[in-house]
Amino acid sequence: MNWDQIGQALFGGASRYGEILELVQNSVWAGAVLGIVGGLIGVFVMQRDMAFAVHGISELSFAGAAAALLFGIDVVTGSIIGSLIAAGLIGWLGARARDRNSIIGVLMPFGLGLGILCISLYNGRSANRFSLLTGQIVSVQSDQLTILIVLSALVLVALLLIWRPLTFDSLDPQSAAARGVPTTAVSFAFMLLLGIVVAVAVHIIGALLVLSLLVTPAAAAMRVSTGPLAVPLLAAGFGVTAAVGGILLAIAGTLPVSPYITTLSFLIYLVCRVIDGVKRRGTVEA
Repeated sequence: MNWDQIGQALFGGASRYGEILELVQNSVWAGAVLGIVGGLIGVFVMQRDMAFAVHGISELSFAGAAAALLFGIDVVTGSIIGSLIAAGLIGWLGARARDRNSIIGVLMPFGLGLGILCISLYNGRSANRFSLLTGQIVSVQSDQLTILIVLSALVLVALLLIWRPLTFDSLDPQSAAARGVPTTAVSFAFMLLLGIVVAVAVHIIGALLVLSLLVTPAAAAMRVSTGPLAVPLLAAGFGVTAAVGGILLAIAGTLPVSPYITTLSFLIYLVCRVIDGVKRRGTVEA
């Protein structure tokens, strides 16, 4: 590949940028919604050390979506069922971190293998199969956007309702249990909410990219702040920046959106990590 081809891949659509942007307005809104809800719930994922769980749930969500595709059922429904099954099993059987990681380690290869089997048996368009892994954020339809907004709104409302006990349980589960917080119920409710978010994210950005919006923005925010309000706001802002920024950059060329979103998310984390390192050195020297 020469420099002209690289330039065409990166900026080949710049002359028609306005026209293309009008066609992907739903995608921009979908990216913004996913960035907000993913960033907010990602804070608790990091506090509870459950980044591995996100990946495990995404594998079962992928399997559910692939099975739905094979049997001609709505893919979103299949994805949600797969996610809720995985989240329920992890929340029910994995009360302790060691048990949780073991269960996730068992579920991940099973979900991936089942998903690949269903995709192999599917005789429809290859693009439909590929989109389950990398998403279809550049072709979000109005009905898909509506489903995304409704489910995300329900998750955010439920998250706000359990915010205080969930925060207490995430930061100090022993003290929370001693103070009468129903930690088991709170943990199970959180896992179900996480399952819904992962299912929606898998359908839009694919099973391979879920971590870039549900883990990385929150991890970056926690590097530069510890405030109970600042961290969720920063995480949501970083998620929106990565998702929407990736779409806006991608439509200027012919490359897929996925590398832009993951790269922006990683760069945000890298910058936050550098800032954190500088602050720590300054504190030590002082």
